[in-house]
Amino acid sequence: MNKAITDGVLLMPPAFANGLDVYSSGDGTPGSDTYDADANAAFVPADQDFGGCLELFKTQGTQKLRYTGQTPLLPGCYLRITVRIKAVSGNLPSVRIAGYAALGTGAAVPGVVTTGPSVALSSYGEVVEVSAIVGAGARGGVDMVWGAQAVYGHFGLDLTGQNGGVVRIDDIVIEDITSVFLRDIVSTVDVRDYGAVGDGTTDDTAAFEAANAAAGGRTFLVPEGTYRLNGDVTIDAPTQFEGTVTMPADAILLLRKNFDFAAYAEAFDDEEEAFRKGFQALLNNADHEAFDLGGRKIDIFGPIDMQVAAPGKSSYATRRVIRNGQLEAKGEAAWAAGVVTSQATYSASDSRKLTGVINVANIEVGSLVEGAGVGREVYVRDKNVGRQEVTLSAQLFDAQGTQNFTFRRFRYMLDFSGFNTLSKFIVSNIEFQCNNVASAINLAPEGLIFQVQDCFFTRPRDRAITSIGNGCQGMLIDRSQFLSAEDALDVPDRVSIAINTNGNDIKLRDCRATKFKHFALIGGANSLISGNHFFQGDAVQNGIRSAGLILTKTHNSSTVMGNYVDNCFIEWSNEQDSAPEFNSEFSFSALGIHNNIFLSGEVAPWFSYIVVKPHGAGHFLSGVSVTGNHFRTLNGPIDRVERIDTSFADLNYGRMKNVTFSDNSFHSVTTPANSPLSLEHDQASTATTWVIDTAQGLPFGAHARSVDSIVATQQIRNAAGVTQFEMPYVNAAQGTNQDQVQLVWSSPMRGRVQIAVRMDA
Repeated sequence: MNKAITDGVLLMPPAFANGLDVYSSGDGTPGSDTYDADANAAFVPADQDFGGCLELFKTQGTQKLRYTGQTPLLPGCYLRITVRIKAVSGNLPSVRIAGYAALGTGAAVPGVVTTGPSVALSSYGEVVEVSAIVGAGARGGVDMVWGAQAVYGHFGLDLTGQNGGVVRIDDIVIEDITSVFLRDIVSTVDVRDYGAVGDGTTDDTAAFEAANAAAGGRTFLVPEGTYRLNGDVTIDAPTQFEGTVTMPADAILLLRKNFDFAAYAEAFDDEEEAFRKGFQALLNNADHEAFDLGGRKIDIFGPIDMQVAAPGKSSYATRRVIRNGQLEAKGEAAWAAGVVTSQATYSASDSRKLTGVINVANIEVGSLVEGAGVGREVYVRDKNVGRQEVTLSAQLFDAQGTQNFTFRRFRYMLDFSGFNTLSKFIVSNIEFQCNNVASAINLAPEGLIFQVQDCFFTRPRDRAITSIGNGCQGMLIDRSQFLSAEDALDVPDRVSIAINTNGNDIKLRDCRATKFKHFALIGGANSLISGNHFFQGDAVQNGIRSAGLILTKTHNSSTVMGNYVDNCFIEWSNEQDSAPEFNSEFSFSALGIHNNIFLSGEVAPWFSYIVVKPHGAGHFLSGVSVTGNHFRTLNGPIDRVERIDTSFADLNYGRMKNVTFSDNSFHSVTTPANSPLSLEHDQASTATTWVIDTAQGLPFGAHARSVDSIVATQQIRNAAGVTQFEMPYVNAAQGTNQDQVQLVWSSPMRGRVQIAVRMDA
């Protein structure tokens, strides 16, 4: 709103010296009478106060003077009409500014005020200035509020009071005074008016605070310059940055009316710093629950320690969100992994500690631990330099004693591991462009319900999401894509992993992952894994496939349902158990694998989709259900869909219980597996004992431990051919491999039966 609104628009009426034919004694509308040749009006060429002026004799109760020209009233424009007048003789009248408010059709705008304040002339020869302001808005100082309908006006004055007086009137002045209202209309408060210097060194904190206190909701303007703010600053008004600010790391800038990345980027003119300061304000602000990146791409030139970005906040448990943008890793040197090799001692009696750690000060919290007897995805959760101890995220299955360990610290775009606890934090609609130089998210060591939704993790170098402790407890990962940087590599050459977790109650749903070494290692129990599509194949004929989903909790109590397991497999191990042998526990139990699609191509015949890998002896399956799945392989069959990896130990087949493996479909699978396994046995010759072989048809080639049912599908006859109506009894777990059952009759019999054999008892 400024004078440019009326630049080039003619506002000023012509001087009286140019003739009175454009000055009406009515409203100024077309056809109204003018003062041209009127006996009561005359032009006076040389008045001592006015120069040329109009002399007017008052003969009517309201003597009108209107300019017949159409003075435009533009939206947002405010006009001031000013007249200088003096009484010459006769009765003394009163004078006021007046006008005719016109619609676009020329008709009068109804119901608006068309006159300004009245001023009484009190003496002869005294020059009195009368003015009024007209405009659309009912703002302070506006005398005639005409609203948005008025398109133009006919302006002038009224003489009221007694007739018979003579007055002289100077030329009418109409001017655009919109600038007078700029302070209220645009509502700008300039920090320089409150003492801000903007030289980059002077502390302008007090000036910003004073300007904020005076703003009252008007726009807070930070003009060109660099403004040093050494303390916390809160701005409650809409903020416009033409200049920039600098602040110490622990000073907070809170933009309450512009709390988004765009405003912080304008304030700091540095994308990384703007992101840090926005996150800092998010955790120190009760007014906003989300920091919106506004769809912007932010270049990240090194790992962002999120706790350092919010100093003073070691723990946080209020729902907060970062949403709607893209983070892109730039450069390479800052993203190089830190690698330390150090000697340490491990004891199963203190199963989450390494002791006597040489050079412990150089080992970074959050490092991946590698060494003999160390399972996958074990991290340094904490360290104590004085005691030479390292705390681990998980137990080690076979690392008893002293050895050299390697500690590998990946670099993450958003690293939350500096927090002690972080709960109810959400990352939504963010793309992490890792560019094969950076990993994406590292979680805090403790916390509840970290949530990732609708995100893209594109080409992470090492990891997409890492949990170094229990900061993943109850974590939700929904509708996100994990796109590997290792697509071109054969499976054995891949090293990147999309997700690992240690806590319980994980929900991993409706995600898609491409060609990582592993999609997810789930270290806790009670997880729901559903609707995901993860694929990990390559073009090598009879090639090796890696596990897509790894479960490391024996009593798993989880459901794997409705996933698309593509050219990879589900592996169930106990590699994060310091006592991996069975010892009065539930063993491999409480897992449901239901209604998934399993597909592979160009794999070796020994490839299987479900692999159990015990790391100690004596374990068995209990309360395991595999139902409704679709197993298929392309370009060559596989032997079977399930197997035991006996690299460390086999299962105890004599203790299997409550195992269901049924209602699955098998295509290009040589030996389908079922439990209960339905077999038809045709005994052509009479025998007292019928031997029925399961032919490896039970899951995992297990023992035939029980029979659910026996149904005669043909007459049972004795040696004389006489039909018999007795039932046999069953001897289970027979034969060298205990995979046969025997039906024992009272005498030799022949016939046909349908039998349902189980691997459990």
